[in-house]
Amino acid sequence: MPKNIVKLVIFGVAALVLSGGMVLLGGQAEAQSLPPVEKMTGERALGNKDAKVTVVEYASLTCPHCASFYDGPWQALKKEFVDSGKVKFIYRDFPLDRVALAASMIARCAPEERYFGIIELMFKAQDSWRRAANPQAALANIGRLAGMSKDTVQACLQNQAVFDAVMKQRNAGDQQYNVEATPTFLVNGEKVQTQRILEDYRNVLNQALAKAGN
Repeated sequence: MPKNIVKLVIFGVAALVLSGGMVLLGGQAEAQSLPPVEKMTGERALGNKDAKVTVVEYASLTCPHCASFYDGPWQALKKEFVDSGKVKFIYRDFPLDRVALAASMIARCAPEERYFGIIELMFKAQDSWRRAANPQAALANIGRLAGMSKDTVQACLQNQAVFDAVMKQRNAGDQQYNVEATPTFLVNGEKVQTQRILEDYRNVLNQALAKAGN
């Protein structure tokens, strides 16, 4: 999707809020059941924090290519590079539409230790909730699988800090790294191109590890 169109979609969220569309900001729902703000808004990472190679993924939860990554190469790459301590992996939100924005917010409001599990679940079930007549209700059901009540999900979607955190990541990806599509991967701060197959990702990471002297 061209970047200028993406911006229009994202900025359209505020208009939808004001016109009574999907609720993402404002409202009076109780927020006591949400985690502390710093837990919901912090960086999401896996692996060895001192690894010499850091991989950053910018992804949208409604992106089919992102879902294919998690359904395909991710598990093998995670086991080989992240779980082994060779690579630190950071996931960053880059929502391409209002539904992806809502999904990102709900994932951030889940217990921190369940974050990557709910991200993977959202990608695996993407076709069902993305195409649902009421995507917000479908996402709320996924939230409940992560232990979030209906009220917690509602409070989450009305939380300004969570909204700001997601949009800050998205805007940083746009401004600092010129992210135009998802998934986009950075390896030690450099944008990389892959053919989206396991061996291609593996070669990129092995080259980065060799360059880092690991």
